[in-house]
Amino acid sequence: MTMDVGDRRIEAAAVDLLKGAQSRINVDEKRLINCHTVDVNQLMPIKYKWAWEHYLNGCANHWMPNEVPMHQDIQIWRNGPLTDDERLVIMRNLGFFSTAESLVGNNLVLAVFKHVTNAECRQYLLRQAFEEAIHTHTFLYIVESLDLDEREVFNMYREIPAIARKDAFEMELTADIVNPDFRTDTPENVQKFLENLVGFYVIMEGIFFYTGFAMILSFHRQNRMTGIGQQFQFILRDETIHLNFGIDLINGIKLENPEVWTPEFQQYLVDLIREAVELEVAYARDCLPRGVLGLNTELFRQYVQYIADRRLERIGLPAQYGSRNPFPWMSETMDLGKEKNFFETRIVDYQNSGTLDWNGV
Repeated sequence: MTMDVGDRRIEAAAVDLLKGAQSRINVDEKRLINCHTVDVNQLMPIKYKWAWEHYLNGCANHWMPNEVPMHQDIQIWRNGPLTDDERLVIMRNLGFFSTAESLVGNNLVLAVFKHVTNAECRQYLLRQAFEEAIHTHTFLYIVESLDLDEREVFNMYREIPAIARKDAFEMELTADIVNPDFRTDTPENVQKFLENLVGFYVIMEGIFFYTGFAMILSFHRQNRMTGIGQQFQFILRDETIHLNFGIDLINGIKLENPEVWTPEFQQYLVDLIREAVELEVAYARDCLPRGVLGLNTELFRQYVQYIADRRLERIGLPAQYGSRNPFPWMSETMDLGKEKNFFETRIVDYQNSGTLDWNGV
């Protein structure tokens, strides 16, 4: 029987897979990027155990927004007491996060996943992409629960300059990576890929998000807007694992490609993070024009500088500011221990925070 073109292609693909089978068992041939000898879908043997641990931690933290009751938040939002300035803080953060989470998800799916050629890292990236979808779902759930103007919230990335500048900053870091012809097979392009990872993991998820966390969780500490606060707690735990994975990925690529970690490139990343700090301080100023809940722009300048120093240190770059942490309670906030499922009145065990790295939050 004569094979048609489709049959020959299938047979050729099967032969190629068989030829590559022997190389799959060699863990030393696995690489984070630019792995050409090992099938990228071959999970075993696991080389980067840190990636698998992050995946397991992410699974252990699974939650859904509609498990969190919003009755108290609805009552407070409709009937008070909330000042106009307090409402502004909540609205600005909903506006930023509702689109920022989508930007992160798009970057993962369209840019990062394609170029990370390690299976255990891809396993985590798939988990993270799902979590980004959950976070976007969360903000829709909050907007619907409070009966907010959806167009007002979801268009802030176009209409509020402090939000638009942060989003534009991040999208610029993705522009080259999403080009279908982009490859990580030159030192310059590895640097470009690292720039993207620093931009999204270190800056977006490690700096830009934490200002909003501190603002919203300040309400939660006062037993106000507790539904939104609990959901931000869960998101904060997810984002901390995202940050830890991203830093491990960045440091791993540096280790496997030492030639790209030049003094000039290091200074470029430092300057990038310093620019991000100023964008975030401007965002805090926009959210807190007069200050609320004992919060003000100067405190957030200190906080953003403090966490920026911690992020810099964790990727091997020098601290820049030496500022103190004005919100030490943020670390305690993430140690949720056990949370109650309000619908079934059962206890859900979340991952023991002792296995995770909460440094510098």
